[in-house]
Amino acid sequence: MCANGEAVITAITSEPAGRAVRPDRWDGVGRVLLGMVGGILLTAVFMTVMWWPRHEVVHRTEAPSSVVYEDESRHFLGLVHEYTRSGRHTYRLVIGRDPGLSYGHWVEVGGFHAVEGVESTVWTVAGVRVRFRTGHEVFVPAEYFLFGR
Repeated sequence: MCANGEAVITAITSEPAGRAVRPDRWDGVGRVLLGMVGGILLTAVFMTVMWWPRHEVVHRTEAPSSVVYEDESRHFLGLVHEYTRSGRHTYRLVIGRDPGLSYGHWVEVGGFHAVEGVESTVWTVAGVRVRFRTGHEVFVPAEYFLFGR
């Protein structure tokens, strides 16, 4: 009897106890696999943020109206600086009909030349010549940027 006067009933059984519950070894493997997948996803997101390029047009020019090309379109040239948060810097000349410079003929330019800047740009019917302040020149024949190439 309990202190408050109620009867307590206790059941006693003679049946054997069930199997002992053991932790499943696959639970540990599942946690390891989940951790690996999570680590891979975090690494992918980190690398995307660090390597996603940013663009800056550091020089822009347009072909003068006196120079008329076969495709009868206006043409633009830009020196585009592409960089990432991880510290990678590349420069390219983009020549084409798109004033936004998102499409056209690309010419990779060494960072040494591009950092100093563009001194002059000369447009001719034969093509465009870019002279850098370092004294180096790049000539791009018109056939490479005409007709939307």
